[in-house]
Amino acid sequence: MSIKTVSLTLAIFTGFAAPAWAHTKAVQCGTVLNQPGKAPLGASTILVSHDGKILEIQDGFQAPDGTEVVDLKDKFCLPGLIDSHVHLTSELGPTGRLDTVTRSDADNAMYGASHARKTLLAGFTAVQDLGARGDDAIYAVRDAINRGDIPGPHIRAAGQTISASGGHGDPRHGYAEMVAAALHRPAICNGADDCRRAVRENVRKGADVIKITATGGVLSNTAAGTEQQFFDDEMENIVKAAHFMGRQVTAHAHGKGGIEAALRAGIDSIEHGTYLDKETIKLFKKYDAYLVPTVLAGATVVEMAKDPDGFLPPPSRAKALEVGPQMISMLRMAHEGGVKIAYGTDSGVSKHGDNAREFALMIEAGFTPMEAISAATIIAAEHLQMADKIGSLEAGKQADIIAVGSSPLDDINELLDVDFVMKGGKVYKNKD
Repeated sequence: MSIKTVSLTLAIFTGFAAPAWAHTKAVQCGTVLNQPGKAPLGASTILVSHDGKILEIQDGFQAPDGTEVVDLKDKFCLPGLIDSHVHLTSELGPTGRLDTVTRSDADNAMYGASHARKTLLAGFTAVQDLGARGDDAIYAVRDAINRGDIPGPHIRAAGQTISASGGHGDPRHGYAEMVAAALHRPAICNGADDCRRAVRENVRKGADVIKITATGGVLSNTAAGTEQQFFDDEMENIVKAAHFMGRQVTAHAHGKGGIEAALRAGIDSIEHGTYLDKETIKLFKKYDAYLVPTVLAGATVVEMAKDPDGFLPPPSRAKALEVGPQMISMLRMAHEGGVKIAYGTDSGVSKHGDNAREFALMIEAGFTPMEAISAATIIAAEHLQMADKIGSLEAGKQADIIAVGSSPLDDINELLDVDFVMKGGKVYKNKD
């Protein structure tokens, strides 16, 4: 239905004219990939309502009376990208361990706001933040963006990562006991009952999703390996408690045993998945779980570990050199095996704003450009339970639109330099 038809209908049945269409935008695109996975449209106009939603997509370059025209006639338009794994309130660097004990939650919120802006301007209009330095900080950033106070992507936030005492995600490794005591946090749990408590506390504080560390990890300063660290009953109780309270659960997991235990416990998605194999892939499909591969994080930590003057502590350096090189072959195997894969980078390990670097790694692992873009749009939107709002350009959805100079279906690296960013109908970037 066209704008004129809507206006006339409202006038006939209500006696009032439709809302002033001067408050709408007409985004004229040379090409539109409105539904990733399907062939793009040619010259089109995306009509955007005053409240930032898509009204319709019309053929050709239209300019209805009273609309603000956004001229992208020489651009390729597509839905805003979605990164399913970021850490906005931090970024890995040589002062990281010191930052843990010197930055306040207010400091972390300021860094989070800066990183959120970089992420948005890189074309990522939605993210899932999976483990924050100071959970109050990430909730403050999320809520400020939702109010329109600061620029940034839509955020689904986990707050503190639920971790086993002494495991990956416990921030106390390597500090003096007096400092370690100050770093203790409620999301550290031991035993099934205590882990239920940790879930409920996270939900009370404002978590949109629950994130756990099912296995050891690379960047924890401990030589505890990368296999299972929660007991089966602990993970099962985490999942039950979260699902009772309407929250999905995602698990950081590298080792095969830990990945499979998490899937059997009912985990909704796996982050990393480094040592999965054919049996693990069967479990992914059996339990209809998503994989968020974060290959960019693997490449980043390998680069850091090989730097003779680098800042990674010895346990992390050793794990990085072991884990990082496995991740491309893991992703290739998962893709060939038909696992549902949602785009995610673990940005915060890599630099914020460089999120699109994951695309080239996905191509190296055997994805077509269309498959990679789908993973960062429609599939990621489904994974984040936001498919009714984002992920494609359709009537009623948020007007989250990005544009590049030529087709990323021909060259995925076009997404490294986004020319135009609109989120919720508001233009945040437009390189004329």
